Amino acid sequence: MKIATKKVVAVGAAFILTMGVLAGCSNGAETTPGSSPDTSSGAANNAQIGLLLPDSVTARYESADKPYFEAKVKELCADCKVLYANADGDAAKQQQQAESMLTQGVKVLVLDPFDGEAAAAIAAAAKAQNVPVISYDRLINSADLSYYISFDNEKVGELQATALVDKLKADGVAPGDGGILMVNGSPTDNNASQFKKGAHTIIDASGYKVLAEFDTPGWEPAKAQDWVAGQLTQFKGQIKGVYAANDGVGGASIAAMKAAGVSPLPPVTGQDAELAGIQRILSGDQYMTVYKALKPEAEKAAELAIDLTAGNNPKGDVTVKTKGGADIQSFLLVPVAVTVDTIASTVVKDGFYTVAEICTADYKAACDKAGIK
Repeated sequence: MKIATKKVVAVGAAFILTMGVLAGCSNGAETTPGSSPDTSSGAANNAQIGLLLPDSVTARYESADKPYFEAKVKELCADCKVLYANADGDAAKQQQQAESMLTQGVKVLVLDPFDGEAAAAIAAAAKAQNVPVISYDRLINSADLSYYISFDNEKVGELQATALVDKLKADGVAPGDGGILMVNGSPTDNNASQFKKGAHTIIDASGYKVLAEFDTPGWEPAKAQDWVAGQLTQFKGQIKGVYAANDGVGGASIAAMKAAGVSPLPPVTGQDAELAGIQRILSGDQYMTVYKALKPEAEKAAELAIDLTAGNNPKGDVTVKTKGGADIQSFLLVPVAVTVDTIASTVVKDGFYTVAEICTADYKAACDKAGIK
């Protein structure tokens, strides 16, 4: 993924549509030059919008992306309907779900692909039926996209690796004392390759050795746990840090180390600020995560979907190139590193979680210590 213009949106900042404030579901909003609203279809009124998410092993999709998206669509267009499906980590299933939605007459597809290459077929099928596709969170390798909305994914990897390297240095771990395991994301996820690329730019220049790395199929924690368990035997006593691409594989890495009796645990990274990940940070099992403001991401996707049903085409903040070289109008948000010291000022302050959700009985003492009240 190549970004042609660097202009990102800060966490918590409101998105502004270039066509102005969207009022309800009317046809009369301005469009970018050359666009022509489809008044024959009744614009956004009663439109069906398809939302396709990639897997069930990542907690954020059901707990955040889906409800935020649905709520924003409802707010902008009370008569619009969201058709939802989760691929459960199966590219073929996702294609079938998309075909079903196209048959049902959706006006827009918001697609977070399980496999960014395979999903190009979905984008092509949608284009053949004049249905625009918004590539959500993960980039689809297709020129047939209307928009891409995500985060600066190389920055995510840089944040994770920087936090890990700085922690090792602060703990007095010299580069020659051991090395790092890299538990990467799914090989079918374009974002995962960007996380890895960003992480390598930091780790490779740090002097710390990468002992081994693994691309976790489908982001499945069980596969990550099995792999880490094997590395603990191979590199006994040498593992000083674990780069884990998200909280799911981070938690799996921690589980493998606890099962093997590793104590103290080395610092472990994460991503998505899952509730379990935040609580592991409080307990000291996980060192950090990356908070991505999922509400503005999902809401922006909903706004774009409503725009497209009304024939409006707001200009992106940046253009992002697919692997095939196509320029896609895009919106990228800024990720934020979270450690125990910044939980209160990030996920709590933004209302991502309430104090009650985080500070259950098992974590109350840790919350008090961290100043989360």
